[in-house]
Amino acid sequence: QAVEKYIHAGLPANAEALLLIETDGAKELAEKEINIIKDICSQLNSTQLRVAKDETERETLWKVRRSLSQAITRISPTKINEDITVPRSKIPDLISKLSELADKVNLPIVNFGHAGDGNIHVNVMTDKNNKEEYARALGAVDEIFAICLNLGGTISGEHGIGLEKARYLESEVGKTGIDLIKRVKAAFDPNNILNPGKITPEGV
Repeated sequence: QAVEKYIHAGLPANAEALLLIETDGAKELAEKEINIIKDICSQLNSTQLRVAKDETERETLWKVRRSLSQAITRISPTKINEDITVPRSKIPDLISKLSELADKVNLPIVNFGHAGDGNIHVNVMTDKNNKEEYARALGAVDEIFAICLNLGGTISGEHGIGLEKARYLESEVGKTGIDLIKRVKAAFDPNNILNPGKITPEGV
C-alpha cells in the first residue's frame, strides 16, 4: 500500500504480499519457466499475476522493489532495519510471527527482501522522538532475533554482525562459537591490534 501511494504502479490494494520472480536465458527456456511459475501461482491461489511483456513493464515491476525503502518512510519517520535469514520453507512462519509481533508492540513492521535465499529485511516503523514508542520498537528487535533463531535462521544474512548485533551473537553461536571466534582472532592477531574490543570485552 505504501509503495502504491508512492509510485502508483497499479498494485492491488488488498494484497498481503508481493513476490517478484525473474527468469532469464534463451527465449524458449524463459517462456517455459514463466509458464511453470504461472501454474504454481495459480495452484497457490495468488490474487493477481502480472507478466512483463517488454522492458518497460519489467522496469515498472522492478521499480516497485526499488521504491520500498523510500515509500515506507511515509509510514513513520524512523525505521529500524534488521537483516535476518531463515530457511526458505520458514518464510511464511516468519511473516506470520512478525505480524503477531507488530500487533503486540502496536507498531507497523514492514518486511521485504530476497525470498530466494530466505533473507528478509525487517523494518520496525517508529518515531525516535517519541521515547515510549521508540523503546517499544527497540524491544521488538530482541523478539525479532528470537523468532528468527527459533525458526532455524541467522541474525544476519547480508550486513554482518557489527557493533549493534554483537550482544546477540552468543544467542546464535553459543559459548563454544564465541570461544572459537576468540581463538581464530588470536591466531591471526596475537597482539590484539585489529579492532580490539568490538565483539567481546576480552578484546575480540
